[in-house]
Amino acid sequence: MKTAQELKDLVKQKYSEIALQDQNENRASCCGSGECSTEVYNIMSDSYENLEGYNPEADLGLGCGLPTEYALIKEGDTVLDLGSGAGNDCFVARAQTGVKGKVIGVDFTPIMIEKARENGEKREFNNVEFRLGDIEKLPVSSNLVDVVVSNCVLNLVPNKKGVFDEIIRVLKPGGHFSISDVVLIGDLPLELTQQAEMYAGCVSGAIQKEAYLDLIKESGFVGIEIQKEKPILLPDDILKNYLGDEALVLFKNSNIGIFSITVFAKKPNNCNPGTGCC
Repeated sequence: MKTAQELKDLVKQKYSEIALQDQNENRASCCGSGECSTEVYNIMSDSYENLEGYNPEADLGLGCGLPTEYALIKEGDTVLDLGSGAGNDCFVARAQTGVKGKVIGVDFTPIMIEKARENGEKREFNNVEFRLGDIEKLPVSSNLVDVVVSNCVLNLVPNKKGVFDEIIRVLKPGGHFSISDVVLIGDLPLELTQQAEMYAGCVSGAIQKEAYLDLIKESGFVGIEIQKEKPILLPDDILKNYLGDEALVLFKNSNIGIFSITVFAKKPNNCNPGTGCC
């Protein structure tokens, strides 16, 4: 089993490669193109095309939901996007928070930050900022933001509890998050969990659904609810890369489920430094 740092390095390398790809090349490799499903990391994305503020140049097809659609962002809000990539969710959030608000994107891949900044500068978005940093130790002040969003990122982080602790730290009392992520029901075959590509593809790093929700509660959040849930079906042409014929049949006939969930939760209004909940 790889160490936490080795897993982080793996994700950084993979997503740096994605950032450098030609966009048409990246999309042609994904299941959404209707041609093939050779890459695990982009078979579960939802379409942003009907959301205000959406810009195709910033959409690398790496998400597993539409958290900004459910995030209840208001005009003037300060919004933080964890794992902001090329800026897709940040630009959708900006359309909702308006020029009076502020949007901060954090990503630990320098090339992604560069790409996002270029996308923002093209559109002269002066209230959208991208910061290089680790979401386990956010480069953001405490009690600063109204809303946190994230799209298919926490499953890539070994210390998920640490991320939720950071989220509750940076949120204002009464603030909330809407996060799309991948979770499991049942245990994946070892042949999948031990594969680096399956980790980078947001599958083998996912944890059990109930354990995921428990981490949110343990960090002090209230009003936890699942806003959207959908099954993720791994195509046979991907599974055959890792499973033999017999193991593939057993997996497909099992009760193991891979799901994309969008989760909402609030920081308590009385959650201030020294109260024990942040």
